[in-house]
Amino acid sequence: MQTKEKYQLEVTVNASPQLIYQYIATPAGLASWYADDVRANEDTYTFVWNGIEETAQLLRQKLDDHIRFHWKEDEEAATYFEIRIRVNDLTQEVSLAITDFAPSDEIEEAKQLWLMQITDLKAKIGAV
Repeated sequence: MQTKEKYQLEVTVNASPQLIYQYIATPAGLASWYADDVRANEDTYTFVWNGIEETAQLLRQKLDDHIRFHWKEDEEAATYFEIRIRVNDLTQEVSLAITDFAPSDEIEEAKQLWLMQITDLKAKIGAV
């Protein structure tokens, strides 16, 4: 098994933290841009892409701030993916900071996938 490395990216999203939070922390919100379908049963979330289901454990969340999951299929206990809303104190610019893990030879591809998904999110909320 290839070990995974942590990577981060940050993308400006011109929308309120309260609006963005609805899209990152609710099954309906996540299904509108991140996956084809998302179901939640307490702290277990099922994400569906092209008919394939993957489950994730909700590790933590803070209202209007962030959400963090761990993929149940991932054998590396320390891995997670987190979507954090950041507001620049000086400019009030709002961005999404993504933290995720991937094998080192797949990090660039993984970042591109996140950028495509965030582009979909920005289109949904009118922040293009």
